[in-house]
Amino acid sequence: MSSKPEQEPHQANGAVLPIMPMDRLTSPDRGQLVEPSDFLGSDGGGVEVVVLDSRANAKGVREEDALLENGSQSNESDDTSTDRGPEPASPLKETSFSIGLQVLFPFLLAGFGTVAAGMVLDIVQHWDVFKYVTEVFILVPALLGLKGNLEMTLASRLSTAANIGQMDTPKELWRMITGNMALIQVQATVVGFLASIAAVIFGWIPDGHFSIDHAVLLCASSVATAFIASLVLGMIMIGVIIGSRKMGINPDNVATPIAASLGDLITLALLSGISCGLYKELESKAYVNPLVCAFFIALLPIWIIIAKRNAATREVLYSGWEPVIIAMAISSVGGLILDRTVSDPNFAGMAVFTPVINGVGGNLVAVQASRISTYLHMSGIPGESSETAPRKCPSPCSTFFSSDVNSRSARVLFLLVVPGHLVFLYTINSMQGGHTTLTLIFIVFYMTAALLQVLILLYIADWMVHWMWSRDLDPDNFSIPYLTALGDLIGTGLLALSFHILWLIGDRDSDVGD
Repeated sequence: MSSKPEQEPHQANGAVLPIMPMDRLTSPDRGQLVEPSDFLGSDGGGVEVVVLDSRANAKGVREEDALLENGSQSNESDDTSTDRGPEPASPLKETSFSIGLQVLFPFLLAGFGTVAAGMVLDIVQHWDVFKYVTEVFILVPALLGLKGNLEMTLASRLSTAANIGQMDTPKELWRMITGNMALIQVQATVVGFLASIAAVIFGWIPDGHFSIDHAVLLCASSVATAFIASLVLGMIMIGVIIGSRKMGINPDNVATPIAASLGDLITLALLSGISCGLYKELESKAYVNPLVCAFFIALLPIWIIIAKRNAATREVLYSGWEPVIIAMAISSVGGLILDRTVSDPNFAGMAVFTPVINGVGGNLVAVQASRISTYLHMSGIPGESSETAPRKCPSPCSTFFSSDVNSRSARVLFLLVVPGHLVFLYTINSMQGGHTTLTLIFIVFYMTAALLQVLILLYIADWMVHWMWSRDLDPDNFSIPYLTALGDLIGTGLLALSFHILWLIGDRDSDVGD
C-alpha cells in the first residue's frame, strides 16, 4: 500500500472524472485561480472538476476578501452549508481604552457646549420676554431636545450608513445628504409648531390665563428657532461624519456628542434672540409674528417633495413622527418642571445647571444607542432573529458587567460622568455662573442625580434598542428621541428634587435660594 492515499475518481454521468483538491485551484500567492487550460483533457475537451472540501486553506482568503468588500461583512463560517447571519465587523471590536479615547474629546466638547448654554440661560432668564412670557421656559427643553429628536437621530442614521458602506460613492453621499437635510427641515418645522402649542397649553393649565399675542409669539419663536438650528446643525453633522470616516474614526463615537456640543448653545441663543426681538415688535408691529409663522410653514411642501423622492428618507417621512412628537411632549413636561422651579426665586440657581445635566446624560446615552444600533445593523436588518438581539428585558448585570462590546462601552460612558461633571462644575464656578456656591453637600447631591440619571438611561437604551429591533423598527430613527427626552425629564426632575432637598435641609452655604 502506498504511503500517500490515492484519490478515488468521481463517477458522473457514466464518465470517470478527476478529483482536484481546493488548494490546487489556487496559486501560492493566494486568491489567483489556475488557468482554465489546466482543466482541459489531453484531447482538448473539457472535464468536470469536483472540488474537495479543503476549507481550511481557503478560509483566510475568504476572511480577507469579506473585510475588503465591506467593513460590515463578517468572516464566513467553516461550514459553508450553514446559513448564518454575519457577525459584527471590525469597527466595533474596540477596547475600553480606544472607546474612551475616541469618546473623551467629543464628550468634553459637548459638555462645554452645555456649560455655555447654561450660562446663556442663566443670563436670559432675567430678560423681559422670559419674565412676562414665562412659557418660553417650557420651550427650552423641547427645543434643546431637537438635537436628540432630529440632529442626533440624523447623526446616528448617517453613522450607520457610513459604517455599512452606504456613503462610499459621491452619488450615494449626495443622495443621503439631500434627503436627510430635507427630512429634518420638515420635522423641525412641525415639531417647533407642536412644541409651541404644548407650551401654550402647559402655561394655560396652571394659571387659566391665555393670551393670543403670546401664543403667536411662542409659535413664531419656536418654528424659526427649530428651522434655523436644524439647518446649521445638520450641515455640521454631515461634515463631522464624512471627516471622521476619512480619519479612520468610528462616527458613532464622535458625531452625536458634537451635535450636542453646538446644539444646546446654538438653539438656546437662537431662541433667546428671536423671542426677544419678536417680543419687542409685539406692540408696534403685531403682524410680524404671524408672518414669520406663515413663512416657515409655507416652505414645508418643498421639503416634503425632496424627502419623498429619496428612498433613504421616504419611510422615515411617513413613519418617523411618533417618536419625535412623543419625545417633544416628554421634554415639554421637563420644561414645565423647569418653568415652575426657576420661577421661584428660591431656586433661580437651577437654571445654569439644567442644560448641563440634561446635555451630558443625553449625549452619553445617544452614543450608546447609536453604537448598539450599528452593531445590530451589521448583523442583519430590523425584525430579523439574530444572536445579537436575543433578550427582551436585559438584567443590569448583562448591561454593565458582561464581556459584550456594548457592555464595555456602557461601563466606559458611565465612568465618564463624575470626572466630566466635576470639570463642568468647576468651569461654571470659575466663570461665576449661577446663583449657587459649590459646597461639598451640593456636589454630592448633584453627582448623585447625574449618576442615577445616566445609569437609568443606559439601562433603558440597552432594552429599548433591542426591543425596537425585534419589532422591525430601525433604532436609528426611533430610540434616540425617546432616550434624550427621557434624559431631559429625568435630569430636570432629579435636579429640581436635589435643589428642594438642599433648601429644606437648610444648606445655606450653597446659597441655593439666593
